Amino acid sequence: MSLIPSFFGNRRSNVFDPFSLDVWDPFRDFAVSTKRTPETSAFVDTQIDWKETPEAHVFKADVPGLKKEEVKVEVVDDRVLQISGERNVEKEDKNDTWHRVERSSGKVMRRFRLPENAKMDQVKASMENGVLTVTVPKLVVKKPDVKAVEISG
Repeated sequence: MSLIPSFFGNRRSNVFDPFSLDVWDPFRDFAVSTKRTPETSAFVDTQIDWKETPEAHVFKADVPGLKKEEVKVEVVDDRVLQISGERNVEKEDKNDTWHRVERSSGKVMRRFRLPENAKMDQVKASMENGVLTVTVPKLVVKKPDVKAVEISG
């Protein structure tokens, strides 16, 4: 895999050659499947943002078409936030003719291991306009009292 075409013929690359034009690809030997199935398409398309503020960890997940009853927010093993849900396939009528199906269906599950400063017993979740917001407050870390000591002598 070359970023720049070789001007010196069909030169073989060498990892240890500083003038080699080939770029090392660590994933070259791994087989990656990009096949999407109805069971995985909702999982793949779920977008989640995680931001940390001075007061909390805030997660925002796009879950369009799901009702709040179809989404679960759970704390697993005291430190893992788990967001899951399921979007069901619409029932088919024998007289319907489908021209295109792009809306995904299937199960959604994402897990996030939170740092030690998260108050896992005070997790709050809300949902509005297809966006799930999960707020995990942080422990208030008290700064140590510092007292200056005068040096004599």
